[in-house]
Parts: sequence; C-alpha cells; structure tokens
Amino acid sequence: MTARISRLRAAFVAILCLTLSACGYNAIPTYEEQAKAKWADVQNNYQRRADLIPNLVNTVQGYAKQERDVLTAVVEARAKATQVKIDASQLTDPDKLKQFQDAQTQLSGALGRLLAVSENYPDLKSNQNFLALQSQLEGTENRIAVARRDYIEAVRVYNTTLKTFPGLLWASTVFRSNKPMAEFAATENAQTPPQVKF
Repeated sequence: MTARISRLRAAFVAILCLTLSACGYNAIPTYEEQAKAKWADVQNNYQRRADLIPNLVNTVQGYAKQERDVLTAVVEARAKATQVKIDASQLTDPDKLKQFQDAQTQLSGALGRLLAVSENYPDLKSNQNFLALQSQLEGTENRIAVARRDYIEAVRVYNTTLKTFPGLLWASTVFRSNKPMAEFAATENAQTPPQVKF
C-alpha cells in the first residue's frame, strides 16, 4: 500500500511539474531577460556611435575650421548623450528612458548638421578617412534602428505576457515585483526633417 502511495505521489509531482512548465511560469523571466538583452544591444550600438564621433569631428575639423559652432555642438551632444545612462533595472521608468532618448536625439541632430556642413567642402567629401567614418556612422545608425526595433518588440512581448492569461496569474502572484518596461516613443519632431542653415 505504501509503495502504491509513493508511486501516486511521484506521478502527481511529475504531472504537477509538467503542468507548471507548460502553463507559462517561465515566460515572464524569459521575456524579461530577452528584453534586457535587446536593451544591451541598443546601448552597445549607441556606444559604437559615440566612439566614432571624435574621429569624425577631428577629420572634419581639419577642413572646416570656421564651422566651430557645429563641431562644438556635436562634441557637447556626445558628452551629454554618454552621461545619460540607463541600465536594465531602470527600464520600467518611462521618464528615465525618455531622458536617455532625448539625449540620443540631440546627438543625432548635431550629427546631421555636421554631415550637412561637410557638403560645403569638396576636399573633405573626397577624404578617405571622412568617407570611411561617414560610412561607419551610417551603418551604426542603421544598427541603432534595428536594435531599437528589436528592443521594442521584446518589450511588447514581455508587457503583453504580464497582462494576458496565464502570465497575468503569475505576474499577480509569484512575479508581483515585475513591472511593465518602458518603450521607445517617437520624438515630437520625428516627422519633421532637420533644418540646416548656412
């Protein structure tokens, strides 16, 4: 009789484990970690851009000495963008994410003005260092766009899991401390092309 009870208990535990593994218990931590990994990729690409900027500024500086205000704006925007940091634990704070995004947007605008200024200098446009840096920067901007898109999708999946069944049950019990993550939002002037004045 005790052997039979032991087998029944073992069978019950096995069924319980299978039920728990199939009921979405692991979905919340899995999707949270995926979103954090996507955020790390976003930060990596922004850092790559920040690392390219000093070389680009130095190359342009040799040709466009009278464009000091544009060069200064790029350097200042880069400094500000690298000071605003947000780690994975702050991804649930939309204000922090907006502050980070605003700093990156300001840097993007300054870079756009710098590249527009380069159009006035034919010697600069033919400089191999400048062309290589410009190409790397364009590639990095594309990587940033892809990384942000991937992060937005990972956050959407994570946030949806917190709000839908069966994730909702786990979010309201075991994972009570898990909060929805903030998403990137388009800036107010995203639809307006940058104004460049000479």
